[in-house]
Amino acid sequence: MNEEVQFIIDSTKEQMESAIHHLEAEFVNIRAGKATPSMLSGVKVEYYGSLTPLSQVANVNTIDAHTITVQPWEKQLIPEIEKGILTANLGFNPMNNGESIIINVPILTEERRRELAKHAKSEGEHAKVSIRNDRKDANNELKKLDISEDLLKNTEQDVQDLTDEYIRKVDDLYIIKEREIMKV
Repeated sequence: MNEEVQFIIDSTKEQMESAIHHLEAEFVNIRAGKATPSMLSGVKVEYYGSLTPLSQVANVNTIDAHTITVQPWEKQLIPEIEKGILTANLGFNPMNNGESIIINVPILTEERRRELAKHAKSEGEHAKVSIRNDRKDANNELKKLDISEDLLKNTEQDVQDLTDEYIRKVDDLYIIKEREIMKV
């Protein structure tokens, strides 16, 4: 196969893989009712004049399925960490005991579970759109090349097979996440 054609297929595969990684990262941010330290991964804290990820200024742990503790490395950071958690708009109400911050993760209602499942589906659809755009870009690049009609058709079919494979991956990831969300 032509080197240019192989390059286009390889770069398309990379872009589709990137869409899957992005989807997985988005799914981590959709909580499924059980407390995990990753729920606070997007929290930034004002630390010596710059916004710093929470994990770089404190230990974040879970005591049980519904409680997260944040143990700052410097006690004067407790108010800043509370502010960062509230600013992140995660729906958590941090409690300060003077030594650390305790966050009770509320049990999800059926309605909230449905909303989260709908949000997960929406993220999955965004990933599918991205994958289809990658397919379109690859096909456009292939048409610009000076290759035979047969090679063009075969390569477009290879790109379509790749697209179908990654769309299936998105569907599989969504099914797993939906089960996790709806599990009581």
